[in-house]
Formats: sequence, C-alpha cells, structure tokens
Amino acid sequence: MIAANDIYKAPADVWARLAAPVAAEAISWRQDGKPITRDGKFFARFVAYIEANTVRERLDTVVPGEWDLTLTPLPTLVSDDPTEPTCSFKARLQVLGVVREDVGTGRDYKSAATDAFKRAAVRFGIAHELYSYGTNWVELDGDGKFAKPLEDPAVAYARRHGNGQATESASSKRPALALDEETCPKCGGRMWDNRLTKRNPRAPDYKCRDRACDGVIWPPRDGEKKTSESKPNEPAQEWKPLDSPAIVPESELPF
Repeated sequence: MIAANDIYKAPADVWARLAAPVAAEAISWRQDGKPITRDGKFFARFVAYIEANTVRERLDTVVPGEWDLTLTPLPTLVSDDPTEPTCSFKARLQVLGVVREDVGTGRDYKSAATDAFKRAAVRFGIAHELYSYGTNWVELDGDGKFAKPLEDPAVAYARRHGNGQATESASSKRPALALDEETCPKCGGRMWDNRLTKRNPRAPDYKCRDRACDGVIWPPRDGEKKTSESKPNEPAQEWKPLDSPAIVPESELPF
C-alpha cells in the first residue's frame, strides 16, 4: 500500500481505465423525491446509481492494493422530516498517491458512508457518466409509501432517450478522458476511445457514450479504413492490473 505522503504518478492510461463506463447491468434506478399527480396519474423521478461494491471492484481490478479510503464522521444533521438524511461522512480516497475528497449523507451511518465513498470515487471518474443522464419520470401505481413503477425505469429511460438526443449536461462539457474525438456513426454523439485500454485487439476502437445507442467503430483491417457498425451484445471489457509505473506530470491528471 502506498503511504499517504508518498509522491507517485501512475501510467497515463490508468485514469481512463478507472473512468471507463460501468457495465449496464451494474446500473440501478431509485426513486428520488415524492410522487406528483398529473392528469389523474402518479409520476416520480428516478435517478441512476451504482452500488459501492461496484466502485470497490473497479478499484481492486485497475489498481489492486494501491488505493485507500478514510471515512470521517461529520456533525449530525437536524431535520423534522424522518425521510431526510441526518448522518454525514467525509470520504478521503487515495489512488496511487492522488487524493480526492467528498461528503456523503444518509439516514444512517452506513448509507452516509457509502454515499461519501461513491462521491469521492466520482472525482476519479468512476461512474461519472451517470451525471449526464437526463430526467427520468416514471408512472407509479399509486402515491403511497410502497407505490411501485408501472414500467422498469431503465426501459422507460431507454425509450425516451434512445434517439441519442439526450439533454446536454454539465458532465458533457468536461474535457475528454480518453481522447474521444470520433463522432458516433449512429447518433452523432461523443464516443469512448478504447484503443489504449482494450485487451482484445479485435474489440471496437470506439463505443458510443450514450447507453441507449449501440454505435461502435471497429479497428481497420490490413489495408482498409476503419469501419463503423453496432454490436449490442458486445461483452463488457475486462481490465488487467497495472504492470509497471511510469512518471507523468501532475498537469496531465484528468481530475
């Protein structure tokens, strides 16, 4: 484990590997806020999230043994609403000598600590793409505490934003993490550059950032230009641990 005071720089591509999109099956949806009534029907906003275990697995896979988390409890919050968070933690996440911090809240210490961990991980790019998701309103079967959505929130979101015309958000204005200069051949959106990180040379060079779009660009064959098509069932990419470190300037860190 690297000590907190050690000055260490990772290979340049490790940050892109940490910030690569999480697998679709790892993304879940939860209700955010109380339902509203519209034309006699009940609707609630749902937001995408991942479990803390998904973050841990990404860290253990890309930088095994080279990350450390410190959680510090903060003063208890006061609220008359039992549904409001009252606990909070500050998370200090160190990856290869680089430190990022953030604060998380929750209705108990476990949920607050988990929230802080995931928020700090976002500062390294882990699951940052979820912040680009647009608003997802889903109809409920009632307005009670145990009301359930009439449609899978993931399906509802894909149906509304499947045309690639998702609303622009602050995260889409961030600098590219992996030299994504290509345009998606299907929706015209931005793409992830997998050339530096893919283990299989026959895997796509580029993949659309929009999860509802299956646009990809394949590596060119000998004597041919690169071609683009889609493979909706392309298996999730597996990462291998870091090999040997290389020194890069602090200014080249993307976060």
